[in-house]
Amino acid sequence: MDAEEFMRGRVYGTDHDDPHPGPRAGHVYRELVGGPLDGLLLDVTGWGEERLRQGAVLATEIGAFGPGGRAAYQPRPGDAHRWDWCGDMP
Repeated sequence: MDAEEFMRGRVYGTDHDDPHPGPRAGHVYRELVGGPLDGLLLDVTGWGEERLRQGAVLATEIGAFGPGGRAAYQPRPGDAHRWDWCGDMP
């Protein structure tokens, strides 16, 4: 994904009717790859290095467990700007 495509992505957690669901200037993002949140950007602005290495478990209604479920993502080895899906959990 080139920089221009990246900047057009939708940010995880924005409302479906948000007129500006894309990235904001001055923020730092990771691209979510695979799973129910594939293609979304996660705002990691202000996260420390340790927190970034841990990845994230994110709420989603469209995963294997439906409403109340979560999807786990971890930094991709060799490309920390992309986080790969590790699976869904209740």
